[in-house]
Amino acid sequence: MTKATTLPPDDIKPKVDAFITDVTAFRNEIGKVIVGQADIIDGVIMALLGGGHVLLEGVPGLGKTLLVRTLASAMDASFSRIQFTPDLMPADIVGTQVLVDDGNARRFEFQRGPLFANIVLADEINRATPKTQSALLEAMSEGSVTVAKTTHRLERPFFVLATQNPLEMEGTYPLPEAQLDRFLVKLIVDFPSRSDLNSIVERTTSDQAAVARPVLSKTRVGEMQELVRKVPMAKNVQDYAVGLLESTHPSSPGVPAMVKKYIRYGASPRGLQAMVLAAKTRALLQGRYAVATDDIRHVSAAALRHRMLLSFEGQAEGIAPDAVIAAVIAHLGDAK
Repeated sequence: MTKATTLPPDDIKPKVDAFITDVTAFRNEIGKVIVGQADIIDGVIMALLGGGHVLLEGVPGLGKTLLVRTLASAMDASFSRIQFTPDLMPADIVGTQVLVDDGNARRFEFQRGPLFANIVLADEINRATPKTQSALLEAMSEGSVTVAKTTHRLERPFFVLATQNPLEMEGTYPLPEAQLDRFLVKLIVDFPSRSDLNSIVERTTSDQAAVARPVLSKTRVGEMQELVRKVPMAKNVQDYAVGLLESTHPSSPGVPAMVKKYIRYGASPRGLQAMVLAAKTRALLQGRYAVATDDIRHVSAAALRHRMLLSFEGQAEGIAPDAVIAAVIAHLGDAK
């Protein structure tokens, strides 16, 4: 593993210490409501501070929606929930022009939709039609919405957390690759352990409901996002990340046999950006002011799993992208 500087420079150390303190308080506040799922909570926080968006995938009842609501409660920021259904239209999300009569004249006025919030929950996003799903593209990639040739900027921070159920396929519309590519990470929400199930029952069936209080402001989140982008990364670590991304493409020379057999098209350059930003956040969370190759390895599955297209053989054999990524990491490790 490539070594990274353990401690930041003296002029940066107070900022890193404050970063860790604030994230710890934020994580603990979320933990008052959400039982277990530490990796998912960390992944969501990592994406928020990396300035990206999150796709949460899991069966119903695992607390995906509750997690997003709790995260919003732990931030002093506006929150909006959009329940995606087949009859939802783009205007229902971004807003529309409304004819207003002020007594003297009539004029069109833009009425903002629920997308104009700091934290947006796109619940069951794959139940909406592709036309409605595409309404999120501009907002997620550029932080703006264009209606009637007028561009409206979204307030920062702007954070989309989308959920989808991997089991029920009837009446759903799989997210197109362009939409998936806008998510910084895709997190898989697993079934809780026995001890977590006991804690869930105790918390949710008593008369004492846990509530998260705001511990982070919008301004503070913006400052933390800026600090993440300032974290340095050595050239050899960057080359490792680039090599990992290239190795997800079957056309690249010297890739593992698993990639050539099961992958039709590898991850996009946005996957590289996602890996680096998530790795920088992870380094800061561990008190380091530099990215190590271990940070890249740790975040690679979350950053790349939704950006890789399986071949016919991969789909037929039910190959998980995570298994291919693990093979790539093992291959790069042997090569070094």
